[in-house]
Amino acid sequence: MRATRSGIVGVLLMASPLVSAEQPQTIHVVVWDERQPEQKAAYDGRFLGDFIAAELARRPGIVVESVGLDDPDQGLTRERLEAADVLIWWSHLRDREFDIAKARRIVERVQAGKLSLVVLHSGFAGYPFREALQTVVEARMNQALADAMPKPLSPTVRIEIRFLYPGKDFERRNDEPYDPAFRFETKAPDSYVAQVRLPAWTIAAWREDGKPSRVRVVRPDHPIAAGLPAEFVIPQTEMYAEPFHVPDPDLVILEERWETGETFRSGCLWRVGNGYVFYLRPGHETYPVYKNREPMKLLENAVRYLGAEARSSGRRASPVRDEEEPLR
Repeated sequence: MRATRSGIVGVLLMASPLVSAEQPQTIHVVVWDERQPEQKAAYDGRFLGDFIAAELARRPGIVVESVGLDDPDQGLTRERLEAADVLIWWSHLRDREFDIAKARRIVERVQAGKLSLVVLHSGFAGYPFREALQTVVEARMNQALADAMPKPLSPTVRIEIRFLYPGKDFERRNDEPYDPAFRFETKAPDSYVAQVRLPAWTIAAWREDGKPSRVRVVRPDHPIAAGLPAEFVIPQTEMYAEPFHVPDPDLVILEERWETGETFRSGCLWRVGNGYVFYLRPGHETYPVYKNREPMKLLENAVRYLGAEARSSGRRASPVRDEEEPLR
């Protein structure tokens, strides 16, 4: 039983010549950036994506391409996507200009374990992140249905699934779960109604005042957090406040706090089919966040860990949640 919602010319930046692009340990990365002009003030005349790509390319064993929305084929040809181990995604104001069919191809490769997706900052509103996590919603919905159905299952059973969409004025109380909510009712013998309240894909608040944040590493044992201090400060950043209305992460690696009291789950990892999606909150376009050591170290760690996972392309086990067993 399963139910679902119906739903370029890049700059090639080579890694250190000490590491051949043909060696098996090389990680192939595509940095996709919406490329807003405002980014150039923060990154010495470069777009944010170009800056990130150049920094990653300085690390041994990483080969990077930097592409953007206005490149031919929106920067993501089928060949480029198939060659990538990791796709880093940054978007903000032009999310709906991206071809949703391309987003679904990205998700298909993630689900197959052939690509890892790293989403930065405001990119949570983009199609790739939302389409990827919608598959998480569906998997959890199916598990909730399977748990709720009587055993043994009658061959004449009828299940009606109703999706409740949040809408633009949606608000959820802070004490309600972030995860999609499921409600299961008996309508008649062998007839059931399942209501699925979908996530709002929003944050509670944001503030572009450039005040510092303090980041705490809550999973120091995870490879994405390797080499980081237990806490560090980002001197200038935009504030995001909980609740972050997405499916609960399988792992929360970072938490961020502001002096005014707001908090945010700023480094989140999901298992999506046989692949992974990692969300890293820091990265506003007008503050030079990635000139700081720690955010770039996080990105390098994520690329190495998730890229190696994609390159191994093994058949992975079913998703495990944080409270059951650490997701590695």
